[in-house]
Amino acid sequence: MPGKVNKDFAKLKKELAELEKLQVRVGFQRGDTNDEGVDLVDIAVWNELGTERDGKVHIPSRPFLRQSVENNEEKIKAFAQKQLKGLGDTTTAKQVLQRLGIFQKGLVQETINNGDFIKNAPATVARKKSAQPLVNTGQLIQSVNFVIEPQGDDSD
Repeated sequence: MPGKVNKDFAKLKKELAELEKLQVRVGFQRGDTNDEGVDLVDIAVWNELGTERDGKVHIPSRPFLRQSVENNEEKIKAFAQKQLKGLGDTTTAKQVLQRLGIFQKGLVQETINNGDFIKNAPATVARKKSAQPLVNTGQLIQSVNFVIEPQGDDSD
């Protein structure tokens, strides 16, 4: 039995060390464009933060990324804790981060669909045929993704 305990402890220690080296980032990847050739990262940023033109709000802030975290903080913590319980036993660090990425991706998509955001302006409604922001073509919601990368890699 001591051999098994030592082996299990060594495996857990290895996975914890791996977990400390990695991070999961949820959002959008540069290079995905809409039908007009506009990068979806730019569209996401414009909507998340809002934009101004001539000193007036052009696109109001619709913070779907921030709200997906802020409104689900307890869910995210509980999910992460549950995933960590299997670490080193049947689950690797990368599997934990992949599951967290999938979970958070779903929360972002849910927030885009159901978020309480400022409705589209009348001119936008006329053009897009919808008062619901962020969901015109479905490309933004479909492009939410995640990457697992080394901790501190902020190359974007």
